[in-house]
Amino acid sequence: MSIDTIGNFLTAIRNGILVGKRSVTVPGSSLKIEMAKVLKEEGFIKDYTTALEGAKASLTIFLKYVNGESVIHEITRISKPGRRHYENVRQLTPVIGGLGIALLTTSAGVITDQKAKKLGVGGEILCHVW
Repeated sequence: MSIDTIGNFLTAIRNGILVGKRSVTVPGSSLKIEMAKVLKEEGFIKDYTTALEGAKASLTIFLKYVNGESVIHEITRISKPGRRHYENVRQLTPVIGGLGIALLTTSAGVITDQKAKKLGVGGEILCHVW
């Protein structure tokens, strides 16, 4: 049995938005931190912080709201542990007509689908955010 840590990360964000929390805290990892960095750069979250508690790292995501409505309308896991989803640069399609983003893990790191097209690289699609 495997644990989907990325799925748990996205679910924590989704649940935090549903109840109107200002922040959510999840166990940290380098991949989650890179995902949070991209979400911040794209304006989907306010900020993120990391903390080291003993031997365990934690990641706190500060959710972003505009006029009481979350900036993130939907966050969906695409590639799962049992079924990985890879696309090359020619297969990448815009999320919700370009309103959203797809987070990919590539040889260039965790990047958006738009940046992947500019760099000419494909990779594993982690999630869609809009």
